[in-house]
Amino acid sequence: MRLGNLATGASALSMMFLTACGTTYTVPAPGETSLSQARAMFAQERELGSEIRPTVGSAHALRQFERVIARVEPAAEAFCRSQTTDRPSFNCDVHIIVDHERSDRNAYQTYTNDGSVIVAFTVPLIADARNEDELAFVLGHEVGHHVGQHIQKSRQQAMAGALIMGALVAYGQAQANAANPYRYTGNDSANMRNAMDLGAGLGDMAFSQTYELESDMIGTYIATSAGYDPIVGARFFARPEEPVTPQGARSFWGTHPSDEVRLATVIETVGQIRATASQP
Repeated sequence: MRLGNLATGASALSMMFLTACGTTYTVPAPGETSLSQARAMFAQERELGSEIRPTVGSAHALRQFERVIARVEPAAEAFCRSQTTDRPSFNCDVHIIVDHERSDRNAYQTYTNDGSVIVAFTVPLIADARNEDELAFVLGHEVGHHVGQHIQKSRQQAMAGALIMGALVAYGQAQANAANPYRYTGNDSANMRNAMDLGAGLGDMAFSQTYELESDMIGTYIATSAGYDPIVGARFFARPEEPVTPQGARSFWGTHPSDEVRLATVIETVGQIRATASQP
């Protein structure tokens, strides 16, 4: 196979990977009414800033979180099962834990080595929530990452990105060698590694914003099913917070960027839920 065809073939295969890594659901496009309401909410949160921080202690906050878990966990698992009837082996048993080790405000979804589904909240984030609706929505959002298989898809995207950049660099190096058989090639391996690392990073980011919106949509369904108000809950993401912690790491609002579109997506999804519920 010619090198040109090899590069083209690798790129085509990688694009197939990237295409397959899209969202599981169709995320609703917010209408102007939803966007207008979201803009007003977003502006209000920006104006209030830190003036409406909760003042309860961590013990009270943890008891509140336990009440939220009691309602959201069964709703989340029921939603997961309803969406994966065609995949009987899909794990809908979600373990919700408190991460007592980390000192930052954060919530995340991960897996153990044996494949158990973990959704973890740090104590500072639990204590920083202003109401149960915020905790419920964030919890539903994190479960949404599992239902949408976002970790797995991100890994596939990174692999695809690395393949694309690797193939392009390999082709360029081969062309350079053909043009100049005496070309210095001592840096080729390092350049290839750097290019593949860059491609992996770009691939990993390819659908990150879309995945966030999809998780917001799923979290809206879960929070609603558990009896909470996801529009109130989604205000947690609209806070004027710094995307980077003082230690230099990305904060919760760095990995969950706040903007009007994600609030509008929640509002639009709630409208769809209500419209469906009102149908005979």
